[in-house]
Amino acid sequence: MAKVKKAFFCKQCGNESPKWLGKCPGCGEWNSYIEEITSVEPNVKNASPITNWTSKPNMPVLLNEIEWTNTSRHATNDIEFNRVMGGGIVPGSITLIGGEPGIGKSTLLLQIALMLKDLKVLYVSGEESAEQIKMRSDRIDLNHPNLYIFSETNTQAIFQQISKIQPQLLIIDSIQTVYSNLIMSSAGSISQVRECAAEFQRLAKETQIPVILIGHINKDGELAGPKILEHIVDVVLQFEGDRNYTYRLLRTIKNRFGSALELGVYEMKGYGLRPVINPSEILMSQRDEALSGISIAATLEGLRPLMIETQALVASAVYGNPQRSTTGFDNRRLNMLLAVLEKRAGFALGQKDVFLNIAGGIKIMDPAIDLAVISAVMSSFEDVEISSKIAFCGEVGLSGEIRAINRIEQRIAEADKLGFEKIFISKYNQKVDTRNYKIQIVEVGKVLEVFNKLF
Repeated sequence: MAKVKKAFFCKQCGNESPKWLGKCPGCGEWNSYIEEITSVEPNVKNASPITNWTSKPNMPVLLNEIEWTNTSRHATNDIEFNRVMGGGIVPGSITLIGGEPGIGKSTLLLQIALMLKDLKVLYVSGEESAEQIKMRSDRIDLNHPNLYIFSETNTQAIFQQISKIQPQLLIIDSIQTVYSNLIMSSAGSISQVRECAAEFQRLAKETQIPVILIGHINKDGELAGPKILEHIVDVVLQFEGDRNYTYRLLRTIKNRFGSALELGVYEMKGYGLRPVINPSEILMSQRDEALSGISIAATLEGLRPLMIETQALVASAVYGNPQRSTTGFDNRRLNMLLAVLEKRAGFALGQKDVFLNIAGGIKIMDPAIDLAVISAVMSSFEDVEISSKIAFCGEVGLSGEIRAINRIEQRIAEADKLGFEKIFISKYNQKVDTRNYKIQIVEVGKVLEVFNKLF
């Protein structure tokens, strides 16, 4: 019997310590250490089968002697997935997809696997039986002649099947359910997640088999397990959305083979996830008449321009302390913008309730939406509507100036394509050739200028 050892691991960074520590020396978090049982198995029979068929001699090589060829990616028929992956799945890469329970992670990856008809795919499920996966594939209504389903949680058994099948793509659903015999702790623990992820990483790098891992998230919305898990993988994707909406967002958090700021939009249907080619149309509500407190922002997610509807409501504070509530926008940034409006533009918002909503259930981090936010707040405060044919694009500074933003021409082109008649931008942007667009470009430098030209 192997000697059992106990160790303490940090939940945030995975740092190991022989005793409990109040503060982690690795990441500085307090009360993050938990105790787990670990064991080093000397028995060769319990070693991972990956060592028997992927071992290659490794020697240092001079940088100038390394021959590099542009490896072709495995592109799917899903345009949105190809966008967030940077063009497709890279051979030998390891990808991690996280999201809330029931948001559609398994459906998305099964749909991707069914689309890759030219590849031999092994789908390993530790959460569902083969019959359940078959029911989902029948609902998606796609067929794949070389898609293998394997319900297993032991990594040693998984590697044995990999050596027999020799797949060209491996999907693990999920990394928190699989376990290795080399670690005595239970599946989902920090040591198990770290060990299993390291084994799949070695598999991907030595055999050039791309691996896609599904990861759970904790109550804080972050990926469960040690933070080192995100450092091990090449690509980290976040699958998110509001359960009250049918739309889902696939956001790139990290990508070693492409842009790390891309966004894919899907619509949840009964037959699976439908890629949304033009999300600007679904993120703007269709209304018959102009209403106060609504403005359209020209924002950018990665290389993709989007037109987002911003809704604001300003009302008298009935309960004494004014409320500040946001959906899809940073609450602290809203407080800053309200302070700018009060100080630089003379709006008495100190005793007003302000509610802000980004339509469509999407979260926006682009500072270029600031101009649309203050325009919606001013419109609601004055109870004067803004035309639905006007767009806004600019960052607001603390002195009330409208700051320049990047890639202004892409935003103007998107607004022009969707039929907008006017767009407000910062006059400090690089000069734009207005002859290329039908839309009228209005340049402003201060918040008061926006108010005077709008109302």
